[in-house]
Amino acid sequence: MEIKAKVEEIVAKLQANPALMKAFQANPIKALEQMTGLDLPDEQLQPVITAVKAKLAASGLGEKLGGLGGLFQ
Repeated sequence: MEIKAKVEEIVAKLQANPALMKAFQANPIKALEQMTGLDLPDEQLQPVITAVKAKLAASGLGEKLGGLGGLFQ
């Protein structure tokens, strides 16, 4: 599985579903596990979470993730 493609898929799901976005904001690891059906160690999910947050911030949704958009300006 290519990580970049998976990140794109996750971002699309989050952007299309405000409830899922809220769950991701509250607990990214748990939300990611629910979305993917994978139960991986947290340290393996962290790079994916970081990539998803960066992609969301880059697409103008950073303010919904606690101001992460400021990191990319």
